[in-house]
Amino acid sequence: MIFRTEVGRRPSFTFPAAFRAALRISRRDALRARGRSALIVAMVGLPVLVITLALILVETADVTPDEELTSRIGAADLRIRASDVLRPGRPPGDPAALLGPGARIIPFNTGGADLWGTGGYDRVAVRELDLRDPLTRGTYRLLRGRLPAAPGEIAVTPRVAERGSPPGTAPVVTRRRRPVRVVGVVEHPHRPDSREIVGLPSALLPGGTGTGWLADTPEPMTMADVRRLREAGLTVHAPVIPGGSEYLDECCFVSGINDPEEVAGIALIVVMGVLEVTLLAGPAFAVGARRRRRELALVAAQGGSPGQVRMVLLADGVVLGGGAALLGLALGVGLGALSAALEAGRLIGRVGPLDIPWVPVLVVTALGAVAGMTAAVLPAVRAARQDVAAVLAGRRSGARGRAGHPLPGLVLLLAGAAATVLAIRFRTTWVLIAAVPAQLGLIALAPSLVRGAAVAAGALPLPLRLAVRDAARNRGRTAWAVAAVMTATAACTVAAVMTASGFAVRSAAYHAALPEGTTTITGLSLDDTRWARAREVAGRRTPGTPPVEAVAPMDVRGAHVEIVTEVSSGGAPYGRHYHGGLPVGDGRLLTLVQGREDPVAAAAFAAGRAVVFDPDLVRDGRLRLRLTVRRPGGRPRGIPADPAVPAVVARAADPRHAVAVLPASALPALGLKPAARVLYLDPAAHRLGPAERTRLERELAATAGRAEVTIQSGLGRGVLPQLALLLAAAAVLALGGTLAATGLAAADLRPDLATMAAVGAKPGTRRLVVAGQAGFITALGALAGAPQGVAIGVAALWPVLAPGRTISMPPHRGWLPPFPAEPPVVAVPWVFLTALVVGLPLLAALVAGTFTRVRVTLTRRVT
Repeated sequence: MIFRTEVGRRPSFTFPAAFRAALRISRRDALRARGRSALIVAMVGLPVLVITLALILVETADVTPDEELTSRIGAADLRIRASDVLRPGRPPGDPAALLGPGARIIPFNTGGADLWGTGGYDRVAVRELDLRDPLTRGTYRLLRGRLPAAPGEIAVTPRVAERGSPPGTAPVVTRRRRPVRVVGVVEHPHRPDSREIVGLPSALLPGGTGTGWLADTPEPMTMADVRRLREAGLTVHAPVIPGGSEYLDECCFVSGINDPEEVAGIALIVVMGVLEVTLLAGPAFAVGARRRRRELALVAAQGGSPGQVRMVLLADGVVLGGGAALLGLALGVGLGALSAALEAGRLIGRVGPLDIPWVPVLVVTALGAVAGMTAAVLPAVRAARQDVAAVLAGRRSGARGRAGHPLPGLVLLLAGAAATVLAIRFRTTWVLIAAVPAQLGLIALAPSLVRGAAVAAGALPLPLRLAVRDAARNRGRTAWAVAAVMTATAACTVAAVMTASGFAVRSAAYHAALPEGTTTITGLSLDDTRWARAREVAGRRTPGTPPVEAVAPMDVRGAHVEIVTEVSSGGAPYGRHYHGGLPVGDGRLLTLVQGREDPVAAAAFAAGRAVVFDPDLVRDGRLRLRLTVRRPGGRPRGIPADPAVPAVVARAADPRHAVAVLPASALPALGLKPAARVLYLDPAAHRLGPAERTRLERELAATAGRAEVTIQSGLGRGVLPQLALLLAAAAVLALGGTLAATGLAAADLRPDLATMAAVGAKPGTRRLVVAGQAGFITALGALAGAPQGVAIGVAALWPVLAPGRTISMPPHRGWLPPFPAEPPVVAVPWVFLTALVVGLPLLAALVAGTFTRVRVTLTRRVT
């Protein structure tokens, strides 16, 4: 053995020598127990890998202004654009004179245009630039075909080619239908999903539109040169300018986290991640300590001190935890580099050079290593207390897990609860941070909870009674897994309560003006001839059921006026939010919105009265309205008048998607005139999907002109997908710790299982004992974590969902904001909680009972 000593003398190892010996022992044991080592490496290394990869992908996709400068200026020294003083259309001799003798400039104009290809209409960005010139190197890269060489030739980006304008086709550009020919496909180096066309200067855009140039100067640019160009009315992009441009709107997003709440949120995620990794890896280290108990007893028998025994197991944390963190770092960086090489940023539409944020990545790696080493502390302490003689004789060690005193846990729990109540006055992030001590207190109480739960074991069947009592007898082993399940269920319950409550508030306040799925075609900029073409296109799309034509309210100047209702709370704690302007039309429109035939409502509507489907909106037989003028290119302007129209109340087939319908005859009384520029497609007969909507919009643009096509959305699928993901996450985290602890329990139960087999117990009975261990651990953790998660979730909702509260509260006196007077509306996801508290323990028991080996070999034991 490594720890040799003379009889009666303690070994005299220095700490470095003893630690090196412990590392060698741990490394050899890790290679022998490959399955357990792989489990620990996965628990510690996988979070490090995922977070590292995410950080690299986000940083790589975040193209900084300096990184994007080459795509802006190519191989030129600078790019200049006409702005205020130098109006578009001025000849390029002006910038050439400003740059001095010897400077060379080429045009680089930008703008937008309509493109009609074989796939229909598309709105594209236009770049007028001779890509054959060496100054343009780096702005675009040729994928296939060739570069434009004549005024009638263009190159397109891949998205434009996919939408019906590949090389060899002859689309038309602008409303004058100027024919061009696609000769190649080019790609922007950082925006692979952009829709752009590139042609020679003066070939695509009206004269002077988006005038700009690339310039090559004989001398390097200085800031004095930049200021001189700026004074002449030019916008400058050059490497000498920090960020490449004078204006932030010309630059990309500049990353950085400055909000203290954002920093606190990240710190909360890190702390909870380290805590969960520690709790999950703890049972796996305990399994290793259990299987090595004889080796550790031999170390102690040869004179090894308890500290040296602890050092051997703490070295497991260094070898496995630190090694897993380094492996996660290496794999994360490698996958990040591979993703950058394969341009994985195409998935989010941004591609940049590989960027590795080393400081956050190394911090994550260090935290992963610390979590792994922390998980080995408690098993090391327990191993140093084992009965050496009993272990060497083949008996159980007399050492048992201590329940500990519950007072520290209670103090932490109460302190966390008080801090959480205080944090309700602030924001949700601070509430979640204040709840961390309460969670730590509950973790500290886990051994006491295990001992207390064993009191009720007497009423259980024999296999379950044995399982519960063994778990209580070995509290140090069981408490780790219970705490891991408790933390996972609490965190997932908090997220589930907040998600369900937020959706409940949105659902209660949601009221749409049109039935869900209704397609609206609006052509405010079309004249009568083009609108007739739009009606014809819509009619071809809806054979059998013609679209319902409505009117758009216009003021005396021909500007569109949106009519909405005055929002009334209607008894709802958060009010009601009406989506969309009120539809205006005839009886067919009333039937469409109401969803059924109503002769009484139809008669009142024909008499010029509005039909309202929310009785809280009608006061003294009148509906109050709010008018907003919306001019193209201008800001919406409210009309000071407070008009009202006669109204009757009716019942809609779907009250959530019907607010009110105005008759066209009511507009003159409001000082408005009707213009037939709106079509509605009945969703019962024609419910369009996103792809069909795009095709309809492109066909309308190609035939009649630009028309807006919208589809009335609803609340979607609700929160079921989010709750399912949370339940899956809770299951994965809970099962990890539970099955590790169950494997350790099965090893400890072998003598008991052998005794049961000797007295005639069937294999199924022995399997029930192991399944009972898993079910007990998961049930206790879920029963303790779920109520705490509900309480924290309600507290976290209070700062934002309490009636009258907003995210940005007005200034207040004193250092404490006022406490919300009313509680928030809370939607408890009972199905989720039932699956968590009942279904998860059954799943854990089923998995453990199915896959755990319970076969025993009867042997003679030393007593």
